[in-house]
Order: sequence, then structure tokens, then C-alpha cells
Amino acid sequence: MRRPPRILIVDDNPMNLEILQTRLAIHGYEIVTAADGEEALATASEKQPDLILLDVMMPRM
Repeated sequence: MRRPPRILIVDDNPMNLEILQTRLAIHGYEIVTAADGEEALATASEKQPDLILLDVMMPRM
């Protein structure tokens, strides 16, 4: 069985993370999140997302 597309959402605003995660998950996407640039790099390396949604104005980027 094929896995659903994996999306990494990177944002330092918890509300933005929650909104995007909720909206995309209902469409069957697998969602992973990160709260800063360092965490995003580690998560992207480990999880190999198909798409990254990135807030470019945040700490530790």
C-alpha cells in the first residue's frame, strides 16, 4: 500500500501550525511539523517529506 504524501510544516507560530495541520490532515496528507529552522532541517532529513511549507521569517533559520 502506498503511503500518503508527507508534508513538513515549519512555523514558529503554534496557531499557524495547528491550522495548517488540521486543514491538510483531513485531506489525507501525513503531516510533520517543526517550530524553527534547526528542527526543520533535522526533521526533513529524518522524515524525507514530499513537500515543505516554510515560514521564512522565524528564529534559528
